[in-house]
Amino acid sequence: MEYKVENQKLVNIKQDFELINNKKSDNTTNKKHSEDIPYSQEVIRKTVHLVSLSIPIIYIYVDQKLALFILLPMALIAVTLDVLSKKQGSLSEKIIIGLFGKMLRKHELNNKEVLLNGASWVLISAFLTVLVFPKIIAVVAFIILIISDISAALIGRKWGKTKLGTKSLEGTLAFMISGFLVVLVIGYFFNGDLIYYLAGFFGSIVGGFAELYAKELKLDDNLSIPIGVGITMLFFATLINNSFLQMMN
Repeated sequence: MEYKVENQKLVNIKQDFELINNKKSDNTTNKKHSEDIPYSQEVIRKTVHLVSLSIPIIYIYVDQKLALFILLPMALIAVTLDVLSKKQGSLSEKIIIGLFGKMLRKHELNNKEVLLNGASWVLISAFLTVLVFPKIIAVVAFIILIISDISAALIGRKWGKTKLGTKSLEGTLAFMISGFLVVLVIGYFFNGDLIYYLAGFFGSIVGGFAELYAKELKLDDNLSIPIGVGITMLFFATLINNSFLQMMN
């Protein structure tokens, strides 16, 4: 009997989600992409997302091998729980839906397809970013992912009026401007040179477009953003001057 009650609670959460989604179907086009959860839940979701800042901050003080040693099992556990949660009535589904159900997006509640949620992609992205890029690039790219993605989502949803692709111009500008600020702050504390600032500023712009067109690229934006920022900064280091790669060594 208790099992049936718990399952009914999960069903109710999903039905509530569908009701919210249907009520918002008449919203303006530039908001449709993100209106699958209420704005209040978007704020909570992004607040939880801020916890991910601990990843690049800790990485500043540890070497690559230790960071990968920590991130790999975390990513594997997250993905495993995520996949298991797609099985209706499973313990993983009860935990994830019970804790985060109201802030999950439509595709994250879909049991018919195995589509990973944002938390899994953040950990996968963190592992790959640390594995592939030099430390300064990995740290900048990942902090931009967190801060700028939050800025774009909250500002775009609240004040976005001008349609740009499936999102808004205001949200994309918020992403780029917050990215510039991230580059400035890190450059201030770690004595960044001119090439670092140029690489970071252009990386923020590319990251903004990587977030804007993530769906068209068929990539989760938690992956497309750090890849876009990282490749851009690495391009500057390779073709112009790589001195800034030593900033955190």
